Amino acid sequence: MVIIGVDTGGTFTDFIYKDGDKWGVFKTLSTPENPAKAVLFGIEKVAKDKPKNITHGSTVATNAVLERKGAKTAFITNKGFEDILFIGRQNREKLYDLHYRKNPPLVQKELSFGVKGRIIYTGEEIEKLDEMEIEEVAKVLKKKGVESVAVSFLFSFLNPEHEEIVEKVLKKHGFEVSISSKIVPEFREYERSSTSVINAYVMPKMKGYISFLENYLSKEDRLRIMQSNGGVISSETVKEQPVRTILSGPAGGVVGAWKIGKLAGYEKLITFDMGGTSTDVSLIDGKPIITTESKIEGYPVKVPVIDIHTVGAGGGSIARIDSGGALTVGPESAGADPGPICYGKGEEITITDANLFLGRLIPDYFLGGNMKLHYERIVPYFEKMAKKAGITPLELAEGILEIANTKMEKAIRVISVERGYNPQEFSLFSFGGAGGLHAAFLAKVLGIPRVIVPQNPGILSAMGMVLSDIVKDYSLTVMLTGKSVNKENIKRFFRVLEEKAFEDLKREGISENKIKVEKYLDMRYKGQSFELIVPFVDDFIEAFHKEHERVYGYSNRKREVEVVNVRIRAIGETEKPELKKFNLVSEKVPEGALLERRKVYFDGKWIETSVYDREKLLPGNRIEGAAIVVEYSSTTVIPPFAKAFVDEYKNLVIEV
Repeated sequence: MVIIGVDTGGTFTDFIYKDGDKWGVFKTLSTPENPAKAVLFGIEKVAKDKPKNITHGSTVATNAVLERKGAKTAFITNKGFEDILFIGRQNREKLYDLHYRKNPPLVQKELSFGVKGRIIYTGEEIEKLDEMEIEEVAKVLKKKGVESVAVSFLFSFLNPEHEEIVEKVLKKHGFEVSISSKIVPEFREYERSSTSVINAYVMPKMKGYISFLENYLSKEDRLRIMQSNGGVISSETVKEQPVRTILSGPAGGVVGAWKIGKLAGYEKLITFDMGGTSTDVSLIDGKPIITTESKIEGYPVKVPVIDIHTVGAGGGSIARIDSGGALTVGPESAGADPGPICYGKGEEITITDANLFLGRLIPDYFLGGNMKLHYERIVPYFEKMAKKAGITPLELAEGILEIANTKMEKAIRVISVERGYNPQEFSLFSFGGAGGLHAAFLAKVLGIPRVIVPQNPGILSAMGMVLSDIVKDYSLTVMLTGKSVNKENIKRFFRVLEEKAFEDLKREGISENKIKVEKYLDMRYKGQSFELIVPFVDDFIEAFHKEHERVYGYSNRKREVEVVNVRIRAIGETEKPELKKFNLVSEKVPEGALLERRKVYFDGKWIETSVYDREKLLPGNRIEGAAIVVEYSSTTVIPPFAKAFVDEYKNLVIEV
């Protein structure tokens, strides 16, 4: 059986595969009009008719929300609460932006319905649900051409009966239905409703996409989808809960960095994933950090996701001179079509073009020489923009890279310094097609001592998918205070979640001895509005005080502590390919690894630079900067101020 990891990006669709003992990688341009075309083309290319075990990171759900191209969706809630999506939290995302406007909800005002029926805070029913009223609403929805419906009632996390009745009636009428008690059985009705609406909004599109793939796969093939929480689930589960794949691709990269970094002996990592459209950064302190407070386009997503921060700076990000004469880079991207100018069709300068102009990208070795870069095309565009800006073309190219680096530096500070972590205690784990071109410069600015560049960094997200386990998250709102905050009481709630977890993982084909469960508590001081996620350890109250001090700079052991939610992370271990460890050999680079010496532009001057073939570098080899290391999926720049060595897992470690 061929093991395949697939990651769909804005510019390229990446594949990593293992056929018997042989590893292989493949990249093809993405097909934005139908991402499945590039996926199926690549699967056919690497595996042909052989049985396949496929793990896929999909951007379908993300793009449906970003482009507002999901299904026509309705929202049903309790009477009097129809405006919950429109009121939200009444907070301003950009406090000092006088022109700021909140994104309108994904549901139109006339498609938000309130119905009779009420469950109260104890879980008791005080007003019955009228099924005939639901039938009438269903008729209205049919007339209005609604495809999908989100249902979110007050306190349904304590008693889901009303939501389940509505779901049954609506499914009978042929609607796709997303009920909040199945998606997020937690308190905070706005966040719960928002997550359920996003799920309903993307559900028809995701179902269609996965079904399209399945139709082209044989019965012997297995298809799993990467989730935002760093685990995989079956394609059947994703059809019902696509909101769990909102950060699917970037999560694969974080998992790949975590697994490879841990093998190489690095527990503290900042992951830096620079692709064609954007850059994703995340922090790993022993393991990836999970949050339940993420947003997409300003809409809360309450399901657990890896804490990833994204900025619009990728290889395809477009550089422009704005109306005030300032140079700007991104967030708009040239994408796969037309792409950067040097790809042959584009008309606007991008970060990739700037790297090529400075000699840091080498046309003969791009994608293993399989894709031509047109240096001659970019020169007149740089001359024209430089003239407009009143600088030289070389200054323009360096300026573009400095602006991009500043954006990415700020993103790294958001997930480290602003979260109470010191970047100097971490290693920068760089991947993505463009990551190696910028990582060493970022590390120097942030005081990070080293950069780790794995083998085939351009397809690491796909690699992470192959190395992922099946992960399912479960939660329950308990609101425990005072004497009820004790271990025995909490264990009682955990048992309920564990039973469901074991049942679900067995359905995914995981045997009981391959299942492990991690337990967490959402805790806060009584009276606070937000919680911290803390592992359920022997002294979980002390663990909370320490975490509160790390995050906020203080703790108060005299204050009463409240347990808001209990949550478990059920992990089903899957069969994974092993990563080989090699013996260290000579520090001297083999003669065949040096491809050429060429002039590259660094800090205002041309410097003689060695170009190496990564495939021919051996564990133990040491390289002095300035140097460029080329390989099929990426290019790594080792600036004059840095040096590098190849470790036992063939990672390139750059010392800054």
